[in-house]
Amino acid sequence: MSTTPDTQAILRHWREAVPDDRLAHLVKDSTRALVRALQMRLAEHAVSFGHWTFLRILWEGDGLTQRELSARAGVMEPTTFSALKAMERLGYIRRRKFAGDRKKVYVLLTAKGRALRDVLVPLAEDVNRIAVRGVKPAAIATTRAVLLSIIENMARDESAAEMRMPSTRALAQRMKTVAPRRTRKRLASRS
Repeated sequence: MSTTPDTQAILRHWREAVPDDRLAHLVKDSTRALVRALQMRLAEHAVSFGHWTFLRILWEGDGLTQRELSARAGVMEPTTFSALKAMERLGYIRRRKFAGDRKKVYVLLTAKGRALRDVLVPLAEDVNRIAVRGVKPAAIATTRAVLLSIIENMARDESAAEMRMPSTRALAQRMKTVAPRRTRKRLASRS
């Protein structure tokens, strides 16, 4: 098996330098390798990884608003706007407002954008096959279950953290009772 110097360094790091390092680092390096492999394949078809992300979402649910698309992709709306402008220029999508609601911009796949699915999805499937080559089906099932549990646990933790965060009003009230007067004045002058 031939590996690049980058890959060899990463493998040496994980096997020798920090064999018991945090799971988050392993997941990050695995993700980086998977993304890089897919990017190389997408580039052969002149499709960027960012466009792939939006296309994949639209193939599952065409006609989303820009805001919904942004939320599902997990990116900020300005990033989505820029990507969609480029995708529209390439002929993958069109953006449209409907008569009933002139504020929302809907994103619709063109025939060209829909046709990319048959070309690009097999590339992603190929990357996945390569990634698990030589891994027993039971280990793959366990890995999937563990990763889904991690996602669920982290989502619960995020929700709990949001609930623990005091409101702006509560912070202002606490500041009045805790912060010395000159600190409150200094902080107030900054806003």
